[in-house]
Amino acid sequence: MTKSNRLFLMAVLIPVFAEAAVFLIIPILGTISISLMEYNPLAHTVFFRGLENYAKLPSDPDFAIALKNTLVFTLTAVAFNIVISLTIAVLICQMKSNKTRSFFRMIVFLPCMAPMVASAVVWARSILNTKIGLVNQLILFFGGKSIAWTGDADYVMISVIVFTLWADLGYNIILFCAGIDGIPAEIYEAADLDGGNGWQKFRHVTFPLLGRTTTFVILMTLISYFQMFAQFSVLLTKDGPQHSGLVLTSYIYKTAFVYKEMGYAAAISVVLFIIILIVSLVQQQLNKVDWEY
Repeated sequence: MTKSNRLFLMAVLIPVFAEAAVFLIIPILGTISISLMEYNPLAHTVFFRGLENYAKLPSDPDFAIALKNTLVFTLTAVAFNIVISLTIAVLICQMKSNKTRSFFRMIVFLPCMAPMVASAVVWARSILNTKIGLVNQLILFFGGKSIAWTGDADYVMISVIVFTLWADLGYNIILFCAGIDGIPAEIYEAADLDGGNGWQKFRHVTFPLLGRTTTFVILMTLISYFQMFAQFSVLLTKDGPQHSGLVLTSYIYKTAFVYKEMGYAAAISVVLFIIILIVSLVQQQLNKVDWEY
């Protein structure tokens, strides 16, 4: 490698490594360091506590509730997201006209363009509101009874999941559409010659050849949903009744900025980081695909 090539590589890679160090490595190391301390920014006191913050986690009932709610929300929402977005993407890609496909892609992506907080405010005041909400007005019209969607522990998680799917489905629909469009038409023509129907073509052609796209979509959606915060803060009041809407992200925020226990909040953040890291590694191992066309 010539000197000019080495200089070019250094000029390209040094900013990338610097950015990773400043915005990724240093914050992670800083969070781990704070998690080993008792730190109150208002008292200006810092004491080294070792692993005491981590030792408190198993006996903390709020942490157990937040962890359970996070897992329920993430696994349920991701499963519905993948199934619904893939179904809609397949239906859109079956349309003959490019203009029609583009129109429906635009329609499904519109909710993703609105800020999550603004959308959550609209849903909280106009759609899920107990008295004047659109959903309850429809229920009353058909003779039912109003439901406190964000005020009843039995419906809190359902409400948040439905809102999240509405606000976030568009991303994965676009990704699945791109993956389907990338499958050569000759493969579908061969399936037609073999007499394959729509379900058989999806099962034996579309879904297997979407392996890499599906792996990417599941992984990114899992990472994103583990970190969801805005809708839980806006839709719910005080983490919902009986802490039914308390998740790890909101518990981290409350511990750090309400209780001012930065060390304990950092410990919870490290646990969340480890969970996401493990899920990511397991997902990549379970969904290794080896195909070509």
